Amino acid sequence: MGKNLTSRAEDYSKWYNELVVKSDLAENSGVRGCMVIKPYGYAIWEKMQGQLDRMFKETGHENAYFPLFIPKSYLSKEASHVEGFAKECAVVTHYRLKNAEDGSGIVVDEDAKLEEELIVRPTSETIIWDTYRKWIQSYRDLPLKINQWANVVRWEMRTRLFLRTAEFLWQEGHTAHATREEALEEAELMMNVYAEFVENYMGVPVIKGTKTESERFAGAEETYCIEALMQDGKALQAGTSHFLGQNFAKAFDVKFANKEGSQDYVWATSWGVSTRLMGALVMTHSDDNGLVLPPKLAPIQVVIVPIYKGLDQLDAISEKVEPLVKELRSRGITVKYDTRDTHKPGFKFNEYELKGVPVRLAVGQRDLANGTFEVARRDTLTKEIVKADEVVDKVVALMDEIQENIFKKALDYRQEHITKVDSYEEFKKVIEEKGGFVSAHWDGTAETEDKIKEDTKATIRCIPLDASEDAGKCMVTGKPSVRRVLFAKAY
Repeated sequence: MGKNLTSRAEDYSKWYNELVVKSDLAENSGVRGCMVIKPYGYAIWEKMQGQLDRMFKETGHENAYFPLFIPKSYLSKEASHVEGFAKECAVVTHYRLKNAEDGSGIVVDEDAKLEEELIVRPTSETIIWDTYRKWIQSYRDLPLKINQWANVVRWEMRTRLFLRTAEFLWQEGHTAHATREEALEEAELMMNVYAEFVENYMGVPVIKGTKTESERFAGAEETYCIEALMQDGKALQAGTSHFLGQNFAKAFDVKFANKEGSQDYVWATSWGVSTRLMGALVMTHSDDNGLVLPPKLAPIQVVIVPIYKGLDQLDAISEKVEPLVKELRSRGITVKYDTRDTHKPGFKFNEYELKGVPVRLAVGQRDLANGTFEVARRDTLTKEIVKADEVVDKVVALMDEIQENIFKKALDYRQEHITKVDSYEEFKKVIEEKGGFVSAHWDGTAETEDKIKEDTKATIRCIPLDASEDAGKCMVTGKPSVRRVLFAKAY
């Protein structure tokens, strides 16, 4: 199986697009800007979804589902929210089709115009807060901590598989609280949940921080975020958690009777991650040979490839392999024993390398005679011979080793690509030539932020939460600055 992938050095964007398609993660669909997530890609997403869902429930959240369609009037109730999403909305205006009178095909029935247009949800704050008004009456109903797994539509003109599509899958959490402090605590908690998942399961190191006012979610008072760095030196926002204050509660009149008996508006949060994480997974770890998947999220953690001539040899190999498969599965390892006779072993080796399977075992007649297996690691592309009675323990140990190794490799790359600068000329040089995160002083104004973006296409990715007080001067204006922020070009 020839991979024929464009190399990352030659064209990173083309490498990414080819890899997503050739490794059977996803493909473009007949609907412009929308993708088909193929079974192998969806299996990874299911693993992500399953782990995140457990983490949400462990922190007291419940799942529900809300309508796909949102009345247009709902969006106009929160001014900054509608302004933030207005240009991305898909609008339903009619509810019926009919055959054209001239026989030319199907047309919209002009008599079936909706009284009020419906918006295909770009996010669900408005429909959910309209619902919460009925659910929340008293402090006894709080906190209300709801999550939904859904699809959303944001009409994108320039799309890329997983990273930016008109329709994508995600989860969105929406919570209501009695106090400002509780809501802020929730928003920060969920940012930490995301960071734990992305680092411990995806093997992707992240920087936790807050967004500047111009980069915040539409309608939020504070946006917490986790930022990751891809191998091409561009940043990717891996998850966001928003403190919404009382903005949506006031817009939708969501009040509760507090313990003193008086009426007050609830305090809100919302938070979400999407199939964009799939793009982060591909771009952080993969190489010119294909995907490199973290064992915790790989649909197949171990593949076993028999090397044989004739059915007698295959039967002899299978006799040794089948008990091994059972033992590995009993240790929580997902295993595929590939006995297809339609493809040669070399083809299979290439295929599973391309698909990022963490460990490959090969066994032939010589291995049977010697009581050994050839064990190959996807992350380092190294092979070793292991005794049959030691192979299970070896494979189990490799799961942790590979998980740790790919995280460390990504972390080392990020550390090498965080550059402190003090002058604007140095900033522009690093952004253009080296890439990565640039740590610099900024005067806190939107005007300076806009100028930097216009000059360099770099944006403030976050104000790091662990940033210490480090007084200095803005690299652009020379005005006072109390701490450094992180800039980067981003997806």
